Amino acid sequence: MNPATPTDATAADPGYAGDVSPVQAFDWWQSGDAVLVDVRTDAEREWVGYVPGAIAVAWKQWPGMAVNPDFDAGLKAAVPAGKKVVLLCRSGVRSIAAAKRATELGIEAYNILEGFEGDANEQAQRGAVGGWQCRGLPWRQN
Repeated sequence: MNPATPTDATAADPGYAGDVSPVQAFDWWQSGDAVLVDVRTDAEREWVGYVPGAIAVAWKQWPGMAVNPDFDAGLKAAVPAGKKVVLLCRSGVRSIAAAKRATELGIEAYNILEGFEGDANEQAQRGAVGGWQCRGLPWRQN
């Protein structure tokens, strides 16, 4: 697939390759076209759920949410040269910052729209409006 076509990715934001839907990211990952990296904290993956087989490289660390000083090294180790990466966070916001950093490191990086949990609903709860979970893609909870 050509990531530049409108059906595959949105127009690129300055600083990273673009945004893809959770389903497109899953397809790329399953076909071997991309590496799936979950940039949420260890606590989020432990308490909320995780994608089996995704590589965990936190963008920020709990508690305090300071940028992970080992992010660059972890991402470089996770993504082979010439491979693109799709980045997953809670709602698709932190993964934009991670995608911009990945691009600075020379990696073709895409943000996964909606993230793992999606947007909050009218009751301020996540998991029912968009996101990896809501789209029926594989995930587990401890």
